[in-house]
Amino acid sequence: MLQATVKLCCGIAHDHLRRLPGLKLTAVAAIQRDVRGLVLSGSHQLPSEIPCYIQRLMGKDAARCTEPGGDVSTHRFSSTDLSYIHQGERALQRALSILQHPPSWQAEAVLDAGAAVSSAVLPGLGRVFRVEAVLAAPVGRLHRELFEELEQMPRWNPSLSRVEVLQRLGEDTLVTHEVTATSPVGRRDFVSVRHRRRAQAAVYLVGTAARLERLPAQEDCVRAETRLSCIALQPLAGDPGCTRVTWLLSVDLKGWIPAAVTDRVLPRCQADFIGHLRRHLSATARP
Repeated sequence: MLQATVKLCCGIAHDHLRRLPGLKLTAVAAIQRDVRGLVLSGSHQLPSEIPCYIQRLMGKDAARCTEPGGDVSTHRFSSTDLSYIHQGERALQRALSILQHPPSWQAEAVLDAGAAVSSAVLPGLGRVFRVEAVLAAPVGRLHRELFEELEQMPRWNPSLSRVEVLQRLGEDTLVTHEVTATSPVGRRDFVSVRHRRRAQAAVYLVGTAARLERLPAQEDCVRAETRLSCIALQPLAGDPGCTRVTWLLSVDLKGWIPAAVTDRVLPRCQADFIGHLRRHLSATARP
């Protein structure tokens, strides 16, 4: 009965409220507050779908019902799906903490003069490698290449043989499977949660290892794990056509690979990736 009454009241108010510029979200908040007060005074519980229904009535500005720190409504996903979303958010917060409070980075010897690579040992992550470079492409272009068109990456990155998006959870979270090409350390595959956050002009793309029972380790691959990956894309000051890229990476390659070998392979792979991306951007640049 309460739910029907609230929907009727919202419908009556809808035509009036939608004609008041700038007041849509304020009206939503006011209606929610008043409805909650009415419910509490009558010792009833507010149906969970009422706030979302109110927001849908108010149009695009308030159409999405989200949880704090999340990117989608909890009603649309299973508990497993939500765990992936929250895992992506936690990885993002950890990466932002490293970026905002950087440790003492030690330079790594990498031959690519277009990328500066450094590393630091951090609690819970082990050795984290950081590559910094400036690429001649706007943030939006790199964002598409590295997130929205992720499955096309093997076309320009020869170190990968396959990338597949297994699940899309809302607009900002993916579960992916990546398989590397054959290399001196063998083939590896990764199952990852990938999550993005857009903050003003910058974009943050994070990844971390995921568990997926329906995708066991491949026979010809070793299942490796990404402890943390974060690519921060920021427009270059004074030149929005260029992007400053900062990439944090901590990976457990698994298998019988000494740490000394891993510590040489990973920064080389990061520098190679930047080189492949740079050439791809140049080859596909629009006149």
